[in-house]
This record gives sequence, structure tokens and C-alpha cells, in this order.
Amino acid sequence: MGWEIPEPFIWDESFRVFYDALDDEHKKLFQAVFDVNADPSSGAALANLVTVTDNHFTHEEKMMLDAKYDGYPPHKEKHTDFLGKLRALSTPVPADTIHYAKDWLVNHIKGTDFKYKGKL
Repeated sequence: MGWEIPEPFIWDESFRVFYDALDDEHKKLFQAVFDVNADPSSGAALANLVTVTDNHFTHEEKMMLDAKYDGYPPHKEKHTDFLGKLRALSTPVPADTIHYAKDWLVNHIKGTDFKYKGKL
């Protein structure tokens, strides 16, 4: 897509959206993807990734709605698509799918989430 995937796959300050709760949730998303990458056969790691992602998207979308953020509809659509793909996964998670999740997360934060900085 565009931005480089960090290795090791951990959140750093370049992903900061300046909403502490969302930044903390993004850190958890990075960790959840990292955990699936570390053990692609772990059903617990995959389930945690789905849960952490769903919880984050729910919270972020509520913040967008509360702020009447005009970028909400396409943003929510991206969330729905990604979460649907995660929910359809089973273990072991293929390496190319893990790469897709890393790439999606990096580019979603820097390309889509950054648009709401200062607007929520």
C-alpha cells in the first residue's frame, strides 16, 4: 500500500493519533497481530486479535459518531471489511495473511486514522 511495516512489528510514536485511548488500543492491535505472527497455530491468539480489533473499532466509531466526523462512512466500511476478513480466518493463519494484516494496520492508521487527528 504505502508505509513501511516495522520489524519487529511493534507500535511506535510514528503511529500516534494523539487520542491516548486510541493510541493505547492501537498498541494492543499491534501486539495482537504480533502474537498471531509468533504462533499462527494459536486459536487463542487469533481470537484475541478478533476481540481487540472489534473492541477498538467499536470505540473509535463511537468517537467519530459523537464528533459528527464527516469521514465516518468510508472509515466504518474499511473497519467492517477488515473485521470480516479476520473473523473468517482459522488456524494456522497463513504468513501472507499475517503480512496483509500488518500492512492493513500500518496503512490504515497512517492513511485513514490520521485524517481524524484533531477532529474527534
